[in-house]
Parts: sequence; C-alpha cells; structure tokens
Amino acid sequence: MKISCIVFSLLFAVQCFGQTSDNPFIHLQEPAKEKIAVKSSRQFVVGSTCKTCSFTINGQAVKVYPTGAFAYELNLHPGDSILNLIAFSAPGKSVTKKLTYTYALPLAPDTVRVLDIVSLETFPEGNLFVQPGDRVRIRAKALPGCTVTAWKDISLFEMPTGKGQTMPGIYQGEYTVKPGDSLLLSHIPVAITNHEGLTVTRESKSWFSMLSPLAPDMLVTKGRLAHLLFGLGEDRLGGAKIGYLDSMIRLHIIGKVGSKYKVQLSKYHTAYIEEDQVEVLPKGTFIPESLTGNWRVYGDSLYDYVNLSLSERLPYQSTQMIDPSKIVVDVFGATNNSNWITQLTTVKEISNVFYEQLEDGLLRIHIELKHHQHWGHEIFYKGNMLVIKVKRQPENLSLSHLTIAVDAGHGGTNTGAEGPTGVIEKNLTLAISLKLQAALEKEGAKVIMSRSNEKFFDNKERILFYRDSVPDLLVSIHLNSAADPIRVTGTSTYYRYIGFRNLSMDIYKRMLELGLKEYGNIGSFNFMLNSPIEYPNALVETLFLSNPEDEMKVLDEGFQQQMASKIVLGIRDFLERCKKDK
Repeated sequence: MKISCIVFSLLFAVQCFGQTSDNPFIHLQEPAKEKIAVKSSRQFVVGSTCKTCSFTINGQAVKVYPTGAFAYELNLHPGDSILNLIAFSAPGKSVTKKLTYTYALPLAPDTVRVLDIVSLETFPEGNLFVQPGDRVRIRAKALPGCTVTAWKDISLFEMPTGKGQTMPGIYQGEYTVKPGDSLLLSHIPVAITNHEGLTVTRESKSWFSMLSPLAPDMLVTKGRLAHLLFGLGEDRLGGAKIGYLDSMIRLHIIGKVGSKYKVQLSKYHTAYIEEDQVEVLPKGTFIPESLTGNWRVYGDSLYDYVNLSLSERLPYQSTQMIDPSKIVVDVFGATNNSNWITQLTTVKEISNVFYEQLEDGLLRIHIELKHHQHWGHEIFYKGNMLVIKVKRQPENLSLSHLTIAVDAGHGGTNTGAEGPTGVIEKNLTLAISLKLQAALEKEGAKVIMSRSNEKFFDNKERILFYRDSVPDLLVSIHLNSAADPIRVTGTSTYYRYIGFRNLSMDIYKRMLELGLKEYGNIGSFNFMLNSPIEYPNALVETLFLSNPEDEMKVLDEGFQQQMASKIVLGIRDFLERCKKDK
C-alpha cells in the first residue's frame, strides 16, 4: 500500500517515516497516561506499532492493520485492571508497556441528611438581565421533608419519588418577574426550614437584575457575520443560527443571558445575539419599525432582485422551500403599506413575488423560482432599501463553465482529528482537496481554494473569502472522528438548507460506490461552512479517522484519488439533475 507521506509538516513526515521500520514500538493515542482512573467500564486502547509487528494485550492477539494501527476494546471490572502490552517482530525484538486502569463505580446519589441546601441551580443558566413577565426556574437539592422558599415568598415544592425521580429532597419552583420588582444584580436567596423552625439560607451563584428604565435598550449590528440565534442551546458547533444579518440593523433589547442579548423581533418573536456582534446605542433610540414603500422586481445581466423600500433597516430571516421552489423572507418590524409590486420582464429566475402580513410587525415575502434547484440568494441593505439578490441557475451547467470552491478543512494550529497512527486531519484534508482541485480542473472547472498549503485559516474568514469570491458551489472536505474507534465507521455528507440538499446527496451516493459504510446524509447541520445562503454547499466527512480501517484507506493516495473522483462524479450528477429542469 502506498502511504501518503506528503511533507506538509516535519511532524507528519517523521510519523510516516517512523512507521516503515521493523523495530517494534508502541505509540498510544488512547489512553494518554499509563495510570488511568475511569468512570465507565467500556474503554479503548488505540495506537500503532511497526507494520510487521505482532501485538498482544495480556497475551491476547490484537489485529495490527497494514498501517501499524490497532484498536482494542476493554470491558473493565470495578477496581484495578493491569494491562501488559507487548509488540514484537520476527527477529525476536519486543517492547512492552503496562497500563493500569482504576474503574470506580459511580456513587449513587446520596440524600441530604442534615439541614442544608447542597446544590442550587437556576434556569436559564448564567447571569440574567430580566424584565416583567420573564420566568426564572429554581431547583435545589436539600434535606427532605422541609419547607423551601426563594425570595421569602416563592415556594419550592419537593418532587415526589418515582417515574424517574429516585431521590427525595429535590425541590423545584418558578418565579415570574413582576413590574414592581427591584432586582439589581441580585443573587436569589433560598431558605430551608425544618419542622423545629431552624432555617439555613443559601444564595444562587448567578445574579439577576431588572433592565433599568434608564439603561440603553437598543443594539445595532456590526461587521459582516452578525447572526441571530433561535435560543440558548449550545453544542460543539455553537448555538442554532437563525441567519446572518447586514450591519447597522437595530435590535430591541429585552434581556440578557450571560454574553447573549435577548431581542424582541416582533410581537411574538424573540431571538438572541452575542454581545461581540453588536454595539449598544444610547438611551432614547427608537425601536425600529417601518411601513413598506415601493416594490421593484427586476434583473440585470447576472442576478434577479427584489427591492423593498423601508424607512428603517429592519432585521430579517430567510428560508428555502421546495416543491414548489421559493425563497421566503420574514421582515420583522415591517407593516404593509403597499398597493402594488412592479415586476419587470428582465427577471430570469424569479417567476413571481407576493407578500402577506402574518402579524403585527411581521411581513412575509414569497419569491417563487422558475427552477427546482436553489442556487443561492443574498440579503442586504442599500441605505434603507432591503435588497434580496437571487442567483440564477447558470446558463451552461458544464463543469468547464463553473467556479467550484474546494475547502480543505482545518489547517495550522487547527489540526482536527488524529488517527491511531498519529496522522492528523489537516494534512489529509489538504491531500484530498488538492486531488479534488486537480480532478475538477481537468474537467475545465475554475477552482478556488481556501488553502492550498499548510496554514491556518479561520472559518469566519473562509466564509467571507467565499462570499466575496462568488463560487457556483462549494465542497468542504473533512474527516470524522468518534469515541468508538471500532464500530463507528463510514462516510457522510452534510447540508444546512433544504434547497442545497441535492448536492450533498448526489456526492453521498457516489461515495458509497467505494464500498464505504453508510453514516448518512445529514441535514440542518450547524457547521459554519454550511451556513452561507449565497451558493449551494456540502460538507463531506470522507471517513472516520478514528477507525483504523478507515484511516488505512484514507492514507492510501490511490484511495484519496478515488474519493476525489467520486466527488467530481457527484457534482456532475447534481448538474445533470439541474439540466433536466431547464
């Protein structure tokens, strides 16, 4: 097997070179230490040895892949487990390593036995600025059978055991902020009183404060990547985004949770935005609202446009819809005052535009498209004129007439996942992306790359780079990783918006032709490179680098080339599908 040892970094070159030796060694990716305390019985020993070595754990033979990688599953018993690892080669050379796992069964939750409150949680979590009508939930773990109150008069009720509640002494309650409350950076006092009248009081870690009538209550967006969030939820990709906003859009503050402002978009719609994406405006700034003015729907030599005259730069969100294909844009704070929409015959992608007033301060714009496939759109302001710029389906859908963006994931200090042999994701994504670039250019496509060498490139900067480069479509190359290096394997593709799903699905089907296990075509994915609405985009998680067999495949330059070829075929399938819709 030809191993990819492209010298992107000295470390990578040393790793590849070291694995060609017949001298036995044991290099562990997991665990990182020789003495390990764990709270779960299932553990994995993952790493590499020489390619011609045999490898045993406590005398049991462990499969060594042609790359030298191995992965072994443990099912520990409580207490100490000692593992003797031996790697040996044919000439009789060997090395050993000893691991000691200490597995302690998790302690059963213990009921509080003295008059005390041992834990106090508030929801939403974090410091809060609140206003009348906001609800604060409180949960305490304390001595069972007592009276628990917050702020002297808010009862917390002890939850009955059963139906998932196994421990007595869990108290819960909720408080609705009232107009007359005088909270000012206040911690919630919670008191527990027993039957003898003895009382102990604790305070919440987080503080709460009313929004002062004298405090500024307006924000304005800044930069090119300000985005609204649906809620306070977080995962490794961040909170779920409503969408990006133009700069200089005013937002009405109604609260704050940690670093996130809560803003009122319309009567029944709220959202959150990070404080580093906005500036606070002086007190007295008006809440944005506008009557609609003139509408104009027209096209130029490249794009179609919907222009809506407003007196303010109002926040908005857009949605892609299919069957039939259309763009839906909600404009918050807008009230219809229009009697007609002027639509010119210069449009080529827009078939019709109409609106509806969904509620007070919420105008919905419907933009019906001629083609099934969404090719992207952009929303921005020219002064106070809302502009929705609609990208047309290309006249010529041959690769030789298109610009394809290829994004090699990670880079520089952002190394990504690491395989059992120590190979790192950033090097492999670049190797595959360069092969994909060459394969696309062979078809005549113009290819733009976020990086074509080993360097750091922040994801936010990648979005702006591609937004300014205006590709016809984008493919981002990554490798996946999982906690289970044995069972979790395969290929997957990802999309954020339903109108872009076909691109990811067509690539996915072609990748499966390589005999790879299905991990899925995954939608509504909150990855930053899937977030632009300006062009169809797909994330390809080629294989699981954490799995020794997948790692072996992706280290093979021939297999990298096969994956690049399949991605090109998937793009061509996507374009052929679009040709049928002309």
